[in-house]
Amino acid sequence: MSTASTTPPILIGKRPGGPELHLLPGMANRHGLVAGATGTGKTVTLQLLAESFSRIGVPVFAADVKGDLAGISQAGGGNPKVEARAQELGLAPLAYAAAPVTLWDVDGTLGQPVRTTVSEMGPLLLGRLLDLNETQTGVLTLVFKVADDEGLLLLDLKDLRAMLEDVASRAKELTTSYGRVSTASVGAIQRGLLQLEEQGADRLFGEPALDVQDLMRVADGRGVVNLLAAEKLYRSPRVYATFLLWLLSELFEQLPEVGDHKPKLVFFFDEAHLLFADAPDALRDKIEQVVRLIRSKGVGVWFVTQSPTDLPDVVLGQLGNRVQHALRAFTPRDQKAVKAAAETFRTNPGLDVKQTIVELGVGEALLSFLDAKGMPSPVERALVCPPSSRVGAITADERTRVVQASPLRGKYEHAVDRESAYERLRERAQRATDDEATASRGSGAGTRRTRDADAPAPRPRSSGSSQRQSVGEAMMKSAARSASTVLAREGSKLGAKLGAKLVRGILGSLFGGK
Repeated sequence: MSTASTTPPILIGKRPGGPELHLLPGMANRHGLVAGATGTGKTVTLQLLAESFSRIGVPVFAADVKGDLAGISQAGGGNPKVEARAQELGLAPLAYAAAPVTLWDVDGTLGQPVRTTVSEMGPLLLGRLLDLNETQTGVLTLVFKVADDEGLLLLDLKDLRAMLEDVASRAKELTTSYGRVSTASVGAIQRGLLQLEEQGADRLFGEPALDVQDLMRVADGRGVVNLLAAEKLYRSPRVYATFLLWLLSELFEQLPEVGDHKPKLVFFFDEAHLLFADAPDALRDKIEQVVRLIRSKGVGVWFVTQSPTDLPDVVLGQLGNRVQHALRAFTPRDQKAVKAAAETFRTNPGLDVKQTIVELGVGEALLSFLDAKGMPSPVERALVCPPSSRVGAITADERTRVVQASPLRGKYEHAVDRESAYERLRERAQRATDDEATASRGSGAGTRRTRDADAPAPRPRSSGSSQRQSVGEAMMKSAARSASTVLAREGSKLGAKLGAKLVRGILGSLFGGK
């Protein structure tokens, strides 16, 4: 018997006096969608789902974009709105409880530092991060290939920068084996790296790199909720989306096949529209492949966004579980989005879905989950249940206590800069300089010895007819002296130009006509 069948269903919503709407744990890895306009209750729904998965022993990863999801680390209570909703749904009194939480932060100030290496990111995702075109991404791929072939590790940005400089300097040498290296593309990549550093994204790269198994921990039978502090990271949307996509890809590549059971991990992708905005076709294909296949690795992916139309149809078709909060229909574009959202649900004859979407209140949603046979249930209107953890942000002191209590404390705090491409290439350049200097010194000494050996001996002074001038030589010297005398005497009248002509005329008369 599978663990999914022995795990109780998760209560998500109900209507006063109406049926309860549950999510089956065994179907949670069939992915899901939480959609709705700003302020309609998406974050609270995400929190409810996260703590519910944690309660049944499923670890969770989510990005805390606004800083208000960290309240899941504290027990609830004292919130009049939460208590009123529990009372309305007949759930009072709530058993308030905190979920086990690990806080992560790229900067390392609001949680455990989270890093990856340049090699693990790969040229395709790094090209997206640097906003490269197809040609520039091709050159970046070439650089990665050269590094792999020469055994050079690309761990951080200085490694990549050194590798780019090395490849550019050897462009002619590498062209035959790897193809043309465009120096213009290398320059564009280097400029992109500078922009990343200005945004602080250079801290994302280095070691120790994140071990994805640390996201899949269970504490006392409850799954650990991993929250990435993304308030700063979200200011660079491309960096934010690319990092989460890398993490999803790592899970896909490293985890074994497990089939349809209770998930090993549930991954919430908040602000999911950023994942697909301006993404090149190759990257879209990769995203679609990961979403389609990662459920067999026991990972459920839930996209959180404003409208279902933010996602490509091929991705939207993979999302079997739906929570749709209110949408606004103020513009023709909004009205199209409402119509599209309504059409994604399995119809309910007793419910006008299109009209209901614009009438939903805060914390109210249209719900449809997969049944035991994997079929979507007819859409129902319901009030979302309140979470048992605190709704809202936590204080700085509470955050510090959560970070210090983490069993991972001490594993990621201190960056390690081991020998990699930067150091190896610098050593290579130094050896080349030393060899050139040695060769130059040896060549110089050898040249001097050769010159001394080959120099002609001084000619001895001799006597006799060989020292006497020929008739022609005597006439030429006499003519030159005569010309000099004439030039000196007549220079003020004739000038230098006429003197030169006179000399040429005299010499010509001696050697020109015979």
